[in-house]
Amino acid sequence: MRVTFLGTSGAVPTTERAPSAVLVNREGERMLFDCGEGTQRQMMRFNTGFNVSHLFVTHLHGDHILGIPGLIQSWDFNDRDAALAIHVPPGSKKHIKRLVHAGGYDPSYPVNIHEVSPGSTALDGEEFEVRTFKTNHRTRSQGYAIVEDDRPGRFDREKAEEELGIPPGPMYGRLHNGEAVELDDGRVIQPEQVVGDPRPGRKLVYTGDTRPVQATVEMAEDADLLIHDATFASDESGRARQTYHSTAREAADVASRANVKRLALTHISSRYAGDASPIEREAQERFHGECFVPSDGQKVEVPFPDAE
Repeated sequence: MRVTFLGTSGAVPTTERAPSAVLVNREGERMLFDCGEGTQRQMMRFNTGFNVSHLFVTHLHGDHILGIPGLIQSWDFNDRDAALAIHVPPGSKKHIKRLVHAGGYDPSYPVNIHEVSPGSTALDGEEFEVRTFKTNHRTRSQGYAIVEDDRPGRFDREKAEEELGIPPGPMYGRLHNGEAVELDDGRVIQPEQVVGDPRPGRKLVYTGDTRPVQATVEMAEDADLLIHDATFASDESGRARQTYHSTAREAADVASRANVKRLALTHISSRYAGDASPIEREAQERFHGECFVPSDGQKVEVPFPDAE
């Protein structure tokens, strides 16, 4: 699973940071979370590939959606024929539809807009889900979490071959997939004899714009990566409350309570255009896992929890 931060700025872009957009490539399937102005150029610039199947919108503020019309039309110019699914908060469909058809434009490929409520599953994929959770911003908003299924436990090849006398071959795969097998001598081998306990998949959580909320803590429990709003440092905590954003310290507190492994601080206010180190330093004082302010174009690999 690879995350590319396409846009990490707050509401106003800077020369170094574009508006919000995050692309996740999971086992070859590309999913885009938010689509601020200029997202398509960022995708070209950072070589993410254009074959996006799903777009997830956290809320309707312009810095999260104004890249949609250009991207929709560029896909058409490139002869796209695959359907695109856009997942949006309740009550947002008509507004997103206007963006899709901006200027009276009608894409030649299917664009399906799905309203999905917080607390539900936006996408039921193969061996993973994209789940929604309620956030707290100035408009109806929600975050998204990619939650993978548990994986089969480790296969004990040494025990299978040397202790149980199972010949190498298709039986190993059947056992690993949970199927009992019968040997030539009549013995029946159960999967649990050679397969360990299930291993957890990966979890990635993206909040979009939000105040710190308990729903994020619950959804992000033990997450491998939490991408959280950290628009301001704590000296602007009043401004954060007024605009329904989070400070870096508040994001770090959420990450600590959720016991996440890594915290990415994003949606950085333009007032930190020259130096975002106060954001990172403040969060590191409260969160003792890996914590960073990603730059536009930064790519982050999300390994399996048990990766050596």
